[in-house]
Amino acid sequence: MAGPGDDCALTRVRPGWLLVSKVDQLVEGVHFSDVFRPEEIGHKALAVALSDLAAAGAIPRWILVALSLPPWVDDRFLSGIARGMSRLAHESQVKLVGGNLSRAELLSLTVTALGEARPAHALRRSGARAGHELLVTGTLGDAALGLRLLTAGRPTRLTKAARAQLAPNPRVEVGKLAGRYAAAGIDLSDGLLQDLGHLCERSRLGAELELAALPLSPELRRLAPQAARELALIGGEDYELLFAVPPDAAGPFRRAAARKGVALTRIGRLRRAAGIRLLDEEGVEVPLPAAGGWDHFRPAT
Repeated sequence: MAGPGDDCALTRVRPGWLLVSKVDQLVEGVHFSDVFRPEEIGHKALAVALSDLAAAGAIPRWILVALSLPPWVDDRFLSGIARGMSRLAHESQVKLVGGNLSRAELLSLTVTALGEARPAHALRRSGARAGHELLVTGTLGDAALGLRLLTAGRPTRLTKAARAQLAPNPRVEVGKLAGRYAAAGIDLSDGLLQDLGHLCERSRLGAELELAALPLSPELRRLAPQAARELALIGGEDYELLFAVPPDAAGPFRRAAARKGVALTRIGRLRRAAGIRLLDEEGVEVPLPAAGGWDHFRPAT
């Protein structure tokens, strides 16, 4: 294997495994603002790419990083980005094998993440079936609430929601398990409803979501119920994982994830009829929120 220092990285995938690839880009003013510290920018750039590998049931192995640097970025700032990315790379057991540096008007980081998955365990959005249960990791809506809180500036003490926005936690360990239990997966970068819609579209299905089952953090529950639910449904950048799981595999999957310290919550099921239905505590359908999910062309605030 050849890494940094050569024109190209040379990597060897183990026999009987698939190479799983993902490229993600973070751009100043779109995905982060001046409330982010350099370490958080580096962490987040890697986290969003690793989250997609986890949703595909892959084990992360290698990364390539391309940086576009405006003139104001100095060595200290660049070192901070490197530290944040390096810490998460070490925790996730991925190796930097190449990249590129260039000048630009805006700071941007492009991460190409490469992983491996057994063919039988690689997850796609198209593998779901009617009757599969919908399981989601962690809690929903925290990053969107964090973004709102950070619009007033960076507080002295960060709440859970602010940390979820500044340094999301990719569910790498759950991703390594997922292919044994789930039939399809997607990471929640654009909001639950929007990303569930992507999964339903690829699997040609609809879904029912139970509002009372949505996992909310204590910080989110302190909001008015309607506001909390809207953030959980349409708030972006949680980078939690949503899986479609056969009913007989849901229990074993939840127990396996719990042993890794991650809660999996059942929030609904897939159905043959198209469209997403929201059900209240009484099982009565309620209207979908009017607003959409995360918009990558919306400036960060």
